[in-house]
Amino acid sequence: MEAMIVFICLFLVVFGICYLHFSTRNKERLALIEKGADASIFGRSPNREAPPVWKVILLNLGLLLMGIGLGIIMGFSLSRGFFPGYGNEPIIISSIFFMAGLSLVVGFFLTKKLIK
Repeated sequence: MEAMIVFICLFLVVFGICYLHFSTRNKERLALIEKGADASIFGRSPNREAPPVWKVILLNLGLLLMGIGLGIIMGFSLSRGFFPGYGNEPIIISSIFFMAGLSLVVGFFLTKKLIK
């Protein structure tokens, strides 16, 4: 029962943040239009063509999954080869998180390079 309450509260918090973000953004844009100001400041810069969003998402998702796979392989090889007497779980889990984070950093730099 407690887990269900946690998931309901988490859903409500995420929904509230998204609702507040989009409603505030809409009100700001409407206020700019009413004052006669140019609302194009929220868009992309006209001199630079950005890649489609789906390419960036696929790049980052692919790198993340590759990082998780490499983290699993690295964790098992570290736990078997270098630290055979210790518990395997912390080494495997930490290597998975490390490699996933490293792959997201690489994805960030590749996305930045793709945009330029």
